Amino acid sequence: MLYRFVPVVFAALALAFLTCQSASAEEKTHEGKIVKAGDGKLTMTNKDGSKQHTHDVAEDATITRDGKEVKLAELKQGDFVKVTTKTDDKDKTWATKIAAQSKE
Repeated sequence: MLYRFVPVVFAALALAFLTCQSASAEEKTHEGKIVKAGDGKLTMTNKDGSKQHTHDVAEDATITRDGKEVKLAELKQGDFVKVTTKTDDKDKTWATKIAAQSKE
């Protein structure tokens, strides 16, 4: 009986490990400068100001500027930003956390 139980336990542990690995791999963080923010989108560059790209912003995203919670449209062009993105089960990537620091 034990010889049947051990493989089942190992299979369950392997499945749990792989599930945890894929879930954590979906979330990524990167930094850059804001180009434009509003209408559910954030356009930014990388740290050195090149490679402009746009993120769709999740409706429940946490958005801060200088540590205070703000609306997406309150972010300013040129602000330094740290963006956390997450890919959903349909392979769509969303910005879930945006932390901006004013350039002042």
